Amino acid sequence: MTPEEFEAALKALGWKQSDFCRMADVDKNTPSRWMNGITPIPGWAARFLAMAQEIKRLSKLIEPPK
Repeated sequence: MTPEEFEAALKALGWKQSDFCRMADVDKNTPSRWMNGITPIPGWAARFLAMAQEIKRLSKLIEPPK
């Protein structure tokens, strides 16, 4: 996952980096290290975001109509 893909996934979820940190239980500085290329984005982060996007998609399917 590239920093651009990470940023796009957060945007698709409507999350800020701080939201990701809270949900994934990572240090608040971790995403900025990824975005600045200091450390590579681990595979689990891409899978975590993909799972969150799928949960969001599925939740829309079961929401009662307004």
